[in-house]
Amino acid sequence: LGLSGPPGAGKSTFIECFGKMLTERKHKVSVLAVDPSSSTSGGSLLGDKTRMTELSRDMNAYIRPSPTSGTLGGVTRTTNEAILLCEGGGYDVVLVETVGVGQSEFAVADMVDMFVLLLPPAGGDELQGIKRGIIEMADLVAINKADGDLVVAARRIQAEYISAMKLLRKRSKVWRPKV
Repeated sequence: LGLSGPPGAGKSTFIECFGKMLTERKHKVSVLAVDPSSSTSGGSLLGDKTRMTELSRDMNAYIRPSPTSGTLGGVTRTTNEAILLCEGGGYDVVLVETVGVGQSEFAVADMVDMFVLLLPPAGGDELQGIKRGIIEMADLVAINKADGDLVVAARRIQAEYISAMKLLRKRSKVWRPKV
């Protein structure tokens, strides 16, 4: 499962909750978290794991942060190989968290069975949804942080993306992307 979205959409927090739910159901979960690298120093914070404190202590979970090291597309040069290693190591669920992305970083979509785009309730209007790129690649668009004062905004964005998704060409004969 590939998870992408803009910075601040709650990707790491979502993975923490979703991963814990999966391990409680006896799944072995691997998380490959991709962090951006500095264009000046080349360094990377690798901080996504710090937002997954519960999952990082779970014996049925493995979390591996990796820097992009200049690779474009929201993933690392070796993400696909890392997925295969995790599967070979007995992890039945592999979650790939991309760097906080824009509209053209969706390389992970070709590496996973399902590509999920996580958006905050303030994710833009319907025009954002019909822009070509990452929206076209999503198998599922999840409006995150849809609680408290943001419920109304989340429902509005959901309705706009449902409408916008109808305008996109189908990628599959058997699956229609959901919002």
